[in-house]
Amino acid sequence: MTVLTLSPVRPRPLAVLTAAALALLVLTLVWSLSDARLIDGGPVWAKPMKFALSFVVLFGTLALVEARLSPAWRDGWLLRGTVVAMAVAMILEMGYIITQAAQGEASHFNFSTPYNAIMYGTVMAFGAFVLVAGVAVFGVAAARDRAARDRAARDRAARDRAATMGPALRQGVVWGFGLTLVLTLITAFTLGNMEGHFVGVPAPDAATIPLFGWSAAVGDLRPAHFLALHTMQALPLVGLWIDRRGGGAAWQVPAAAVIWVALTLGLFVQGLLGLPLIRL
Repeated sequence: MTVLTLSPVRPRPLAVLTAAALALLVLTLVWSLSDARLIDGGPVWAKPMKFALSFVVLFGTLALVEARLSPAWRDGWLLRGTVVAMAVAMILEMGYIITQAAQGEASHFNFSTPYNAIMYGTVMAFGAFVLVAGVAVFGVAAARDRAARDRAARDRAARDRAATMGPALRQGVVWGFGLTLVLTLITAFTLGNMEGHFVGVPAPDAATIPLFGWSAAVGDLRPAHFLALHTMQALPLVGLWIDRRGGGAAWQVPAAAVIWVALTLGLFVQGLLGLPLIRL
């Protein structure tokens, strides 16, 4: 008699990180329901929740892309090491942000003590660089995996071991992930060298854009930073849409990238000039 045994399937590290970020999102949401304290006029747990959500989106996106890479790249030392570095960065950033929220202190633009200055100006800045650099590494993997797939097209046995990305999706990942690094370095590190995300001084009761909380009265660099961070989702989605329509010209994804960069930098300059995204 044959006994069938099921081998446990180990979750991929990126899936674990996505689940961990989701758990932190739920946890901070629960904490916020019983903690009405404010920091700079906003709920004390708003920042941890926003960052937890951003990590869910970040690692979830990377997990979807990783699943389409060839096993050789998915299990290679480069991506494994990259994921470990990004996990450490997430732990440091979320640990600091949650600790500061629990103490009723701001985690960003807080130079009140040498510890806060070092954590924000050095540790979190380096962690942010590691995260966006990690995104760029995945973009390089998507670009390099293309050759493996091209070879597999002539070898049926190797085809199952190759990447499973359409040409436009691959372009979207390569452009999107690479530009995420460039645009985020421009916006985030400009923000990091300022005393806040506003260019100008809004009145205490100044209008803000619903849901996002961006200023509708003075310049605010967060809209540009938001677009910079989400380049890694926008351009792959454009590529996926093109592939599912049956493909398109090779210039379409680069053209979308140029438009996205122009929009991001336009909002960035607008914020630096002290002009709100929308005046309400």
